[in-house]
Amino acid sequence: MKLELRNAAFSYEKGKPLLENISLTAYSGEAWAILGKNGIGKTTLLRCLLGFRRWTSGGLYLDGKPADPASAGGRRFWRRAAYVPQAGRQAFPCTVEENVLLGRGAYLGLFGQPGRRDIEAAEKAMAMAGVLGIRGKNCGEISGGQLQMTLIARALASEPELLIMDEPETGLDFRNQLMVLGLIRKLAHERNLLVIFNTHYPEHALDTADRTLLFLENGRALSGPTEEVLTGENMRAAFGVEVVRAEAEYRGKTLVSLIPAGFREEGENG
Repeated sequence: MKLELRNAAFSYEKGKPLLENISLTAYSGEAWAILGKNGIGKTTLLRCLLGFRRWTSGGLYLDGKPADPASAGGRRFWRRAAYVPQAGRQAFPCTVEENVLLGRGAYLGLFGQPGRRDIEAAEKAMAMAGVLGIRGKNCGEISGGQLQMTLIARALASEPELLIMDEPETGLDFRNQLMVLGLIRKLAHERNLLVIFNTHYPEHALDTADRTLLFLENGRALSGPTEEVLTGENMRAAFGVEVVRAEAEYRGKTLVSLIPAGFREEGENG
């Protein structure tokens, strides 16, 4: 899959763009992180990608063709793409397995019932996300980490090429954060999915994402290889803070942390 945003823009109010001239090209086998300060437009970008909001101008292309998930032909999009919402905002009075089977909706008719093929796809997705062992538990009785993995399994049950995730690790403990990030890497690099996720953690982008879209101000954004985008200078411009980079070696891997050290002085540019 080749996904493109071509000069994409979005405004809630005319003349006041939230997103402006956003362009990027992403491919299967890549993990993309989206970073920026609160209210800058990260979630709005995902909602536009998914067709929940209409681009003001420009738009989304898949394999060189315009894609509109909200159009009459949107079913074709949803057979290729899946969405993982934030777990903390969800409440499901159903079992884990029933929840995951909802991910097969693009393949079932309005009143269709899951068949053997759908159940097999759901079981494969639950195994991949590590929730097969709790398939019979009620979603209201499992932990936040288990619910997040259930939502990921639901998305994977549709067997997508594109996976869009809204802050998948937010609110989780260290262990569950590592599980989510590890799964993102596996899905992109071993399963050849294109994974796009919002995050508040630069360290998670540096650890997991091949490429990053970093929002600056006035609807502008930078995109490119994560190490090249998440520099001290760019983080300073994006968040208005001074950043210190710290590195540590662990089992042959360099771990990187970007630590906010202080506010940028008033009147400084960039």
